[in-house]
Amino acid sequence: MARMSEPLIVGRVIGDVLDHFSPTTKMTVIYNSNKQVCNGQELYPSSVTTKPRVEVQGGDMRSFFTLVMTDPDVPGPSDPYQREHLHWLVTDIPGTTDATFGKEMVSYELPRPNIGIHRFVFVLFKQKRRQTVTTPSSRDHFNTRKFADENELGLPVAAVFFNAQRETAARRR
Repeated sequence: MARMSEPLIVGRVIGDVLDHFSPTTKMTVIYNSNKQVCNGQELYPSSVTTKPRVEVQGGDMRSFFTLVMTDPDVPGPSDPYQREHLHWLVTDIPGTTDATFGKEMVSYELPRPNIGIHRFVFVLFKQKRRQTVTTPSSRDHFNTRKFADENELGLPVAAVFFNAQRETAARRR
């Protein structure tokens, strides 16, 4: 799975959002029951308005995971001074299931990039046990590394990201 981190390095997810890690768990993110997210692909904001199905493979029913979705490019990629914006937070996801079985701590917020191309990053952490995580006080200025540290989550076990930009009327489908 080591090669799976290469697109995260090229897309500057490792560096801007995460420290280098070796993926050990398979995570699949699927929008609208048929659109699987692949690293670096562009998705239209209009196609990601409802929360995706996030499948976790590589655990068992005694394993629990935390899912974080952020946008590190707020308000724009050339000056992301609000980095990061939290779009979704789910904890206590049982291994071998999907995020709908977890505890939604921060509800899904659809991507609405205004300036430039934004990265939307899904990060999966393996929990040491079932636990209560500290719910962030704000979606803005979220920090994935700090959140993981404060909640003793360690390094991620999986991550995937897509790109999106503001849709003009002509681009909408």
